[in-house]
Amino acid sequence: MRNLFHFYGMKIRSALLILGPALLLNACASKSDLVVVSDDVKKLRNESESVKSQSAASYSDVQQLRDEVAQLKGILEESRYKNQQTFGRLGLEDSLLVQKMDNIDTRLSRLEQQLGVPSQKSSAMKPATLPAASQGAVKAPVSSDSALLNDGVQKLGKGSYASARESFTALMQAYPKSELFDDAQFYLAESYFSEKWYEKAVLEYQTLIAKYTKSNKRPAALYKQGLAFEKLGDTVNAKARFRDVISVYPSSPEAAQAKKKLQ
Repeated sequence: MRNLFHFYGMKIRSALLILGPALLLNACASKSDLVVVSDDVKKLRNESESVKSQSAASYSDVQQLRDEVAQLKGILEESRYKNQQTFGRLGLEDSLLVQKMDNIDTRLSRLEQQLGVPSQKSSAMKPATLPAASQGAVKAPVSSDSALLNDGVQKLGKGSYASARESFTALMQAYPKSELFDDAQFYLAESYFSEKWYEKAVLEYQTLIAKYTKSNKRPAALYKQGLAFEKLGDTVNAKARFRDVISVYPSSPEAAQAKKKLQ
């Protein structure tokens, strides 16, 4: 029996001597794998935190952009509302002034008829009498709207105000639907302003302001009407017109000039 126990004891010792190093190596390998896995987990956690941080920053940027867009929309809506109010006020004022202008013209025509004075409008349209020496070389009438406008502008530049008005009036009468009609109306007002007939200039600028709200000459008409009021000593209406230019056409060159006037 002792021999039998001794025999199996020797077998177990031999097995332990053989398997021991292998088990130790396996245990070391398992610990090394655990260390690698642990490092990988740490790296993943760090990357996850970094992604979360970046996502939070991106979300913050997106939210800030959304807030800025909403703010800009609010500013645009407010600006649109103010412009609508301003245009409505201008339209009301302009319609009243145009009506006053028409009434003044009607009364003036009646007075001229009663007094036997020839109307300025009819005399403005009456062709000038040519000298006898030049009657044989009468120029062909200017037919196109652009030619009439250019002719009037050239005469205006030379200081021939009445003659320039004949060209502008001829354009408006011959081409009532011309795209240059508002230009002719503006330069008609300019002729009176240049002639220092500021009362008439105010009325003619007003016609353009009231009737041609989409004209590219409207900012200049508002500003020049303000200047005409200023020349007449009407500082209240002058400043009101300068403010209208700034409010309705803030990006126009006339708005910059109006700001200088209000300083």
